[in-house]
Amino acid sequence: MTTRGKTPQKEDHAWILDYLPYGSSDDKRPSYQKKPLVQAVGENHFVLMELVPKEGKTPDIQSRVYIGDGDRDLIDHVKHRIAYKDLSHGAQLELPFILENVVKDQEERFVKFFNEAPPISTRMHMLELLPGIGKKLMWAIIEERKKKPLTTLKELHERVGGIHSPEKAIISRIIEELKDENIKYRLFTIPSRRTRTH
Repeated sequence: MTTRGKTPQKEDHAWILDYLPYGSSDDKRPSYQKKPLVQAVGENHFVLMELVPKEGKTPDIQSRVYIGDGDRDLIDHVKHRIAYKDLSHGAQLELPFILENVVKDQEERFVKFFNEAPPISTRMHMLELLPGIGKKLMWAIIEERKKKPLTTLKELHERVGGIHSPEKAIISRIIEELKDENIKYRLFTIPSRRTRTH
């Protein structure tokens, strides 16, 4: 779980949510002065950001791009982090599909969460922060993982029948954390701490 005040690790890769040929809608400069922007989500901490593509390059929506140090093919630089409310309508619609790709690609990471999630307090368990998981399902998961660690999300669904789609629960939680800047507990994201550059 990500805690407040923790120094965020940099994202090396991001997924493209939307391409804005005339830049951000809140940039009040004339169109001819605006440069194209890309809205994207990082694949490790789900950082929402605006990127500046290289001259003449148009990254495809739903594509994965390198934004780390060193040579980048499509992205010139990361402009700044943004909040969920700054995403275009198109980017907000794309986000669940992109997150589904990331959860599938990093299944081991999310299975580990189900295997290792601890209690938060005497009354609340970290597993209960996932939408659709109450006390009954939480105890069922804990009992199953005690018998034998879970190896896939499909196996979690098979062994704990009440969890119909672990992927959807994870995606819903990530989006909830991205939407609420002041959410108390963060399982998968880090706060946005926005900085404007224009």
